[in-house]
Amino acid sequence: MRILVVNVNTTESITDTIARQARAVAAPGTEIVGLTPRFGADSVEGNFESYLAAIAVMDRVMAYDQPFDAVIQAGYGEHGREGLQELLNVPVVDITEAAASTAMFLGHAYSVVTTLDRTVPLIEDRLKLAGLYQRCASVRASGMAVLELEEHPLAAMEAIVHQAELAIREDKAEVICLGCGGMAGLDERIRQRTGVPVVDGVTAAVTIAESLVRLGLSTSKIRTYATPRPKTIIGWPGKFGQ
Repeated sequence: MRILVVNVNTTESITDTIARQARAVAAPGTEIVGLTPRFGADSVEGNFESYLAAIAVMDRVMAYDQPFDAVIQAGYGEHGREGLQELLNVPVVDITEAAASTAMFLGHAYSVVTTLDRTVPLIEDRLKLAGLYQRCASVRASGMAVLELEEHPLAAMEAIVHQAELAIREDKAEVICLGCGGMAGLDERIRQRTGVPVVDGVTAAVTIAESLVRLGLSTSKIRTYATPRPKTIIGWPGKFGQ
């Protein structure tokens, strides 16, 4: 089984972190391929960058020339999953939805701790669109930018733990979701500090993708996610353009 794990930003070191975390939980025989978009922003922290990333992720996946069994979109609260589902005949799993759905098996209510406050509405909207918001106690911002997670890991850890503790105490969250692909690998340390289950969307997405492949299930191709109708697309390179 080969699973493509696609970073939404163009920072290779974040792609490496995401892929390493994915491999840590992948079953024997599962190959994890980390992909970085060929264009886009070095971090995604707003609507413009998210819409740009949606196109970049689709472009990168469509340019991959080897067989694969599933795709994971490793951006929290980002656009684009639906487009991939139309284009592909294999399961597509978004880490936002993977984390939230997993969290709901573990407690009555969950909270998301993300990066900057401006990303909070994007995550809330993605959870609402996916039908996962009803049991979301809160979406909290750590105040750390995406690239600061790597540049200042100790400060990032403290900021995330602080918001997680507030979510547990003030918002009555029973489970914490890490709200950024760049937070991959922090779940165990935050779990030790907070005493509640902590869900990393990347690892949750891997296990969900593996399960769907083993069950022989993929996206329904009638109506909503039907294959796009043949059209002439101009001014765009690669697979999309003609």
